Amino acid sequence: MSEMTYTRMGSSGLVVSRVALGTMTFTHGSDWIPGVAKVGLDDAQRMVDLALDRGVNFFDAADGYSNGEAEDILGKTLKGKRQAAVICTKLGFRQSDRITDAGLSRGHIISSVEGCLRRLDTDWIDLLVLHKTDFTTPMAETLGTLQSLINAGKIRHIGVSNWPAWKLSQAIQFQRDNGMQQFVAGQYLYNAVGRDIEMDVLRLGEELGVGLMAWSPLAGGLLTGKYDPADLESGDGRLSEGNFLQVSPEQARKAIDALSAAAAAHSATPAQIAQAWVLNRRRDHTVILGASKLSQLESGIAAANIKLSLGEMAAIDAAALPNRRYPEWFDDMMTDEMYTKALS
Repeated sequence: MSEMTYTRMGSSGLVVSRVALGTMTFTHGSDWIPGVAKVGLDDAQRMVDLALDRGVNFFDAADGYSNGEAEDILGKTLKGKRQAAVICTKLGFRQSDRITDAGLSRGHIISSVEGCLRRLDTDWIDLLVLHKTDFTTPMAETLGTLQSLINAGKIRHIGVSNWPAWKLSQAIQFQRDNGMQQFVAGQYLYNAVGRDIEMDVLRLGEELGVGLMAWSPLAGGLLTGKYDPADLESGDGRLSEGNFLQVSPEQARKAIDALSAAAAAHSATPAQIAQAWVLNRRRDHTVILGASKLSQLESGIAAANIKLSLGEMAAIDAAALPNRRYPEWFDDMMTDEMYTKALS
């Protein structure tokens, strides 16, 4: 049995396991992304029970996963165990053809939260995450609605997913200026080959108290080594149905080689090292594991205890460095050497 590690979520007092069980694979039979959503209620129950037994208290869902079926299954599997679980769910994506059934307006947020609570069979949501941006609804309306739901006890903490750093910063400043609870969690694509958020989102999070929930820590399965980086369509998994990654085959191969080298040294798999790399980068990082088999979940939980050396981290870091963007490279180039030397 692995010993789970925990962290506080951002600047909040919410304590979560550094591994979260993602429910994107849970379904009652919906045809929503067939290559991903393929875990029925019985297998989901076994996964949730295993996760709780191994110290995982963090569960991630969304109202859009299999048209709400994932939330329904999670609620059923946690029956009688609600107090042991920290539930995160998300909202914002379109739910129907009705024009107002999407976004982050007051009406849609309130109706979505009511739906989430009903499907999850719970009186409260521990962490509500806004699944996407909404540039049509005034931010004051969105944030005011969230605060009213917090005041009503229906949600306890809030976060965002897929928001640009400037908008997240703007929102947190508004929340602070108006005595509101601030966003404490950011759910973002992050892995050893997808590292765009290092330039801004992760820096913002460290400064303003936003903890990371990394989704797709295996880059859609690419970092397991089961794909040919130059021919993803021929693989058997999510990437064969659509490549959402923006990474060159050369970088992918270098990253897989570095992960494989570390895996050999730790008697682990490249997938475990890929997950461990995210967790080793910062103490407040968490990863979301989306498993379709019990063995995948067991493997991912065990990865939480892998400690990578500085050399191993550096080798993985160097394999797929994110492109330096202006003004980051300009700031580095123009660093005042006299100040730096005097103050170091």
